[in-house]
Amino acid sequence: MSARWRGWLQLAVLRFGLSPAEFWALSVGEWRALLDAAAPARGEAMSRAELEQLRAAWPDQGMKP
Repeated sequence: MSARWRGWLQLAVLRFGLSPAEFWALSVGEWRALLDAAAPARGEAMSRAELEQLRAAWPDQGMKP
């Protein structure tokens, strides 16, 4: 078993509470739905203006902009 499959099996058993048999019986769509539900919400990327505001508010010490 590859490291990727081993990691997915561990995730299914330890985090989702599935048995190994339940994991192997999942369709790809069902597995992706579980992963999507467990993933943190993703917001939009920060804009350049927002980044510049953060840089101005929290400048790195000794760094030139």
